[in-house]
Amino acid sequence: MSAETPAAAPGQFTHRRQQFRAWRGTRPFWAGLFVLLGGVPIMYFPYAHLQFGHLTLAMATTAGAGSLIIGVLLIVLGVSLWFQKHVRTFAGVAAILLALVSIPVSNFGGFVLGFLLSLIGGAMAVAWAPGATEQPEPAAEAAPATGEVPGTAPDKGDAGFAPLSHQGTDPVSTNDLSGTSPANGANGRHSAG
Repeated sequence: MSAETPAAAPGQFTHRRQQFRAWRGTRPFWAGLFVLLGGVPIMYFPYAHLQFGHLTLAMATTAGAGSLIIGVLLIVLGVSLWFQKHVRTFAGVAAILLALVSIPVSNFGGFVLGFLLSLIGGAMAVAWAPGATEQPEPAAEAAPATGEVPGTAPDKGDAGFAPLSHQGTDPVSTNDLSGTSPANGANGRHSAG
């Protein structure tokens, strides 16, 4: 290969990865992932039977149904954060509340793991804000000619514009840009038509 060899066109994997990255950037993806992952241990541990050699440790509690409901709701909230980003505030607050309820209901919130994941994901969902759309940058202004002050319009002469020094000495007429001063008779009231 030499320096003149053209770069290979991006493959299908690269194209899909860039599409996923663009999709992920327009929604609270990580918040949804944390909430979804927080629901799994909350839902799993009350029904789990852990094996340590010949010893079986059953975590089943009387609140197994409550744990299942909380876990499923957290998973649904996580998926809804991905696909319906306009419900992010509701889903985030609901995830935080469900995480707090999971502490007494489901084995200390899935042994604190599900509680923490859901709590962090809910907070991220509430705090997420859509990014600003990219605006094309305006063209740079030309440098002012010598003798002119930057940021001021050049003197138009006879084009209908008078310099500020010729507008009169009344400070109300030169400084009031609201159009509602007693000098022009508006007296702070606007007419609708």
